[in-house]
Amino acid sequence: MDYTLLFIQTLNGVQLGLLLFLVASGLTLVFGILDFVNLAHGSIYMLGAFICASLTFMTGNFLLAVLIALPITGLVGYLIERFVARNLYDRDHLDHVLATFGLILVLDTSAHLIWGPEGIAVPLPAWLDGRVTLFGDVVVPTYRLLIIGTGLAIAAGLFWLVNYTRLGMLIRAGASNRTMVSALGVDIQTLFALVFALGAMMAGLAGMLISPITEASISMGGEIIITAFVVIIVGGIGSMKGAFVAAIVIGLIDTLGRSFLDDLFKLFMSSDAAETSAPAVSAMLIYIIMAVILALRPQGLFPPKVR
Repeated sequence: MDYTLLFIQTLNGVQLGLLLFLVASGLTLVFGILDFVNLAHGSIYMLGAFICASLTFMTGNFLLAVLIALPITGLVGYLIERFVARNLYDRDHLDHVLATFGLILVLDTSAHLIWGPEGIAVPLPAWLDGRVTLFGDVVVPTYRLLIIGTGLAIAAGLFWLVNYTRLGMLIRAGASNRTMVSALGVDIQTLFALVFALGAMMAGLAGMLISPITEASISMGGEIIITAFVVIIVGGIGSMKGAFVAAIVIGLIDTLGRSFLDDLFKLFMSSDAAETSAPAVSAMLIYIIMAVILALRPQGLFPPKVR
């Protein structure tokens, strides 16, 4: 086995997992606390990428563009909560799905009108557009290391916010019993708006970070949202710890499966059959894992504590 390739693909899997965590963390906050199914979360991820791309060309500085785009994306999330989600909290999940599916069409069409049908490639500053030699023959892009570092820092920040701050206490209490929190005098509408805006910022940040690697495109939201739902189902709806662990596991399985599954299959089948079947099986792996978790532990790996 090529251990250099294995290490590099493992880093790629961790990077993918951390990006999935950024999207899934916002989704699990909204779904787990507000009990609101937001299919348009992927479109916010897309808007974050496009807003950052435009600001990068305006300012000439990618990192400055990210800092400016974050509160803008949070404002988008607040407006969605204020004018769409807030009117649907007392409705069933089918109404949430229908409303947010319509919102996907609105946001995608708006992006098409503003930025056009083609994607936007986001340039990186020279100091990020290079490679770093870690050890031996292991050479990785500098920007991928920045993504991993940023993802870990955000994960630590969210852990601190949820577990050691007053806002986090209210978030955890709201996840357990929103009626009691409201009865204790907490402005539940403001709390919900803050949670929705925070979730939008996390999704937008993930879109901003991935856009220099892929590009900002209208289809990117639809590609990420299903995987993000898989992450929160596997980890446990409403659990930040579960979202983190599940995102890393799914990122590793998806990346390593696409890289090495054909070699594994060649041990007990022909090369042609292995190369034909491995891509199909690797694409299904995360859904197979979700099905197993739902069968054996339907509440997820790390469900939030409910008293």
